[in-house]
Amino acid sequence: MAALLVMAYHFLRFGPGTPQQFAAGEVLHRLLPLMDMFFMISGFLILLRYGDRLKDTAGYRRFIVRRLARFYPLYLVTSVFFVVVAIALHLGMVESTQAERYDYNLLWQNLLLVQAWGTTENLSFNYVAWSLSAEWFCYLLLPVYVLVIRRGGLVGLATLAVLSVIALEVATAAGIIPFDSWLQADTWGAYRAFADFAVGGVVMMCARDSRWQLRSHLPAWGVFAISIVGMLLLWPSYVTVFLLALSMFFAALAERNNPADAEWLSVFSPAGRASFGIYLIHPMVETILLAIVWQHFLAPLEVMSFYVFWIVPMVATIFLAMASDRYFEKPVSERLNRLFGEPEAAGKVQRRNAPA
Repeated sequence: MAALLVMAYHFLRFGPGTPQQFAAGEVLHRLLPLMDMFFMISGFLILLRYGDRLKDTAGYRRFIVRRLARFYPLYLVTSVFFVVVAIALHLGMVESTQAERYDYNLLWQNLLLVQAWGTTENLSFNYVAWSLSAEWFCYLLLPVYVLVIRRGGLVGLATLAVLSVIALEVATAAGIIPFDSWLQADTWGAYRAFADFAVGGVVMMCARDSRWQLRSHLPAWGVFAISIVGMLLLWPSYVTVFLLALSMFFAALAERNNPADAEWLSVFSPAGRASFGIYLIHPMVETILLAIVWQHFLAPLEVMSFYVFWIVPMVATIFLAMASDRYFEKPVSERLNRLFGEPEAAGKVQRRNAPA
């Protein structure tokens, strides 16, 4: 849902500039705190899986290899696409209203995935990848979260989350983070994600250790719906973030206590697996179908409404993402793990046989 909303919001910028477009754009813009929920869910899942299992350098290396193998190949392909666009722009073959996005001086930050660490003033090349850079920051600092959990437990991780938020508020007030709120930061999104990641870990530990036998998903969906209303009504950001975290907590309890209650959601699994591709590929489709095909060919002819054509790049992105997941991302990830990663199962067998 979040990936589709982000895509719809970005595509809508090519609309005709009507009051309806601005109204729809404003609605979608107010839903952007869902990005923080993405970081929180990521922290929940990563710390659930690795919080107790990351015991040595080999385990950390295996984790990093698996994460890189999962997301970097597709990211590299999309980056190459925008490098080609930059070359065409610098050669005068195409024009752009955002030429600063294709500054070659920013290429190395993008390739190293540090563009959301406060190293750049503007988003560049595949602009949505700032969130990937922020995730990468959290992955690299996974041992920090693990150490805090082992030494301080839930209280320690909650303290880390609170101190991170305080530091973000101070940095924003001082102008170090150049945004009205750290919850809007993108070029400084790594530190925003660090705090969200910790909050997700707190939710995970609360759900994991709770004895509450909640079995229905309705409370989770209800609180999530209230959070959406809060975003639309511009409630204070901390209120909506709390509601998102609370909905995650309720959902985790219901999933643990009554997993069969969510089996109907399996019908969305193919699209869910492709959500990363939808998010990362849609700027490429935007460049081809909207910036070129729509603006330079279809819009001048006035043969159809923008809102009719608007559906075309979204459908194209979904199919491309599903194909990428099946025929590119998964095979390449498996091959990279075989080449550079220690197979986890083999490691377990070796450790079991060691005493004998």
